[in-house]
Amino acid sequence: MNEDRFNMDIRKFLKVVGVTSQREIENAVRAALAKGKVGENALLKPRVTLSIPEIGLEHTVDGEIGLS
Repeated sequence: MNEDRFNMDIRKFLKVVGVTSQREIENAVRAALAKGKVGENALLKPRVTLSIPEIGLEHTVDGEIGLS
């Protein structure tokens, strides 16, 4: 296995995940605020699941995002 390529590809993937996820969260929160679905002081509880079927990986991360 080429460790350098492996690490670079993981980093590129995680960068894309981070940037696109932040954009999606920001857009969804703004829309939910505008529609009154959440309040200005809401505490959101996101969950992300990473799966790689080829190696049987299923990893879930839970978190909190406060709006105030």
